[in-house]
Amino acid sequence: MESILIVDDDINLCTILKEELGAVGYDAEFVTDGNQAIKYLSEKKADLILLDLKMPNKDGFGVLKEMQEKRIRAKVIVLTAYADVKSAIDSTKMGANDFISKPYDFDELLITIRRVLQEE
Repeated sequence: MESILIVDDDINLCTILKEELGAVGYDAEFVTDGNQAIKYLSEKKADLILLDLKMPNKDGFGVLKEMQEKRIRAKVIVLTAYADVKSAIDSTKMGANDFISKPYDFDELLITIRRVLQEE
């Protein structure tokens, strides 16, 4: 079973996404800020991270930077309400595999998750 870590400060979104992903066979967990994400990823493995960019304490760019520094390997899909071309390009340069705007369509998100997880 592939594992997904949801990193978002919106606890309602995290809870819904965890339930939706669990219903289609993924092992999903969530944390609500970037510092918790790095702590989680230092202790456990995640195959994929759904990462918000705008969060208190450590934002999504900070998480991507620290993942690079600590050589934490996981695929990343940025899932953010603050979608613009610059953020998409910057997050991709920092290692994100894809970029999706909120509000998201779950079926489209699922297609993207499956595609990213299959990429080498």
